[in-house]
Amino acid sequence: MKITLTSICLVATLNFLSAQEAATPAISSIDTTNFPTLGKVIRIDPGIDDLIDTTARIEMIGDGFVWAEGPLWVPGKDGGYLLFSDIPRNSIMKWQEGVGVSLFMKPSGYTGVENYGNEPGSNGLLLDQKGRLVACEHGDRRISLLTGGGGKRTLVDNFAGKRLNSPNDACMKSNGDIYFTDPPYGLPNRYEDKRRELDFCGVYRLAKDGTLSLLTKEMTRPNGIAFSPDEKTLYVAQSDPKAAVWKKFPVNADGSIGRGKLFADATESVGKLPGLPDGLKVDARGNVWATGPGGVSIFTPGGKLLGRISTGEKTANCGWGGDGSILYLTADMYICRIQTKTKGAGW
Repeated sequence: MKITLTSICLVATLNFLSAQEAATPAISSIDTTNFPTLGKVIRIDPGIDDLIDTTARIEMIGDGFVWAEGPLWVPGKDGGYLLFSDIPRNSIMKWQEGVGVSLFMKPSGYTGVENYGNEPGSNGLLLDQKGRLVACEHGDRRISLLTGGGGKRTLVDNFAGKRLNSPNDACMKSNGDIYFTDPPYGLPNRYEDKRRELDFCGVYRLAKDGTLSLLTKEMTRPNGIAFSPDEKTLYVAQSDPKAAVWKKFPVNADGSIGRGKLFADATESVGKLPGLPDGLKVDARGNVWATGPGGVSIFTPGGKLLGRISTGEKTANCGWGGDGSILYLTADMYICRIQTKTKGAGW
């Protein structure tokens, strides 16, 4: 057989991919209605009883992922399904009731030919006003749109001509504007990566007309992001172990934001409980469900801590699904859910 440079490269690539897959755990596709449970609900204030029943349990509906993120419910005639990112595997996975877990998309966030660190895939996911999938892509350093006819469009990949760091999480305003965060976690060497072109980690607004605006660069590691039900407040998590906080920003009529104020602070819990402030969602009553040290902390609109959904794992993100009352969680290698007595904002 004639050995060529192409064949040598192909073998090397296949060997690399095989090694990567061998180093990751097998995915468990649970297709039962009798799911195992984990963790517990920690009740700090009686007000949590109005949000989570005392009989509610954290169900584990899938496991074996490397680092699960970005849970997104996609409604449909067949009851709908959950999409979520497995960032190290550069994949978007799909979970459906009675079916279990399957691969939805690969690659999901990096289409290059070289090894691109430990977190190359997509992270936060959302649906645009037409129900199309929008993804925060680490490796390709962009916000992308999955078109109805197949393939992707790049919505944005730079600010003032300089490449974004690695878009992390996003939310959509009712007018179609996308607000997103851009920390360095998707870069192979993170903040010190030589490929960085911006010397800050920004929070941005991508207007429906394609205009990109820098809203603030005051946060050291902006991460999860969500609006209050009336869209007058923007919440942003900061996953900095030295300042593990959530901030709130007033939203101006033109879509810009005012200066941030401290909403809640979990810095004292860093290292004592697993995780850092990461993804967050808001319910229809304005309560904030924020992943962070110890699981998902539940705050009133005024910042009072009502309780915590404690998974026992580093909990990356959460998202509403089903009829809007089920909270889905990505907790390290697990996909979980818990029934609530409220619904997500916008449901």
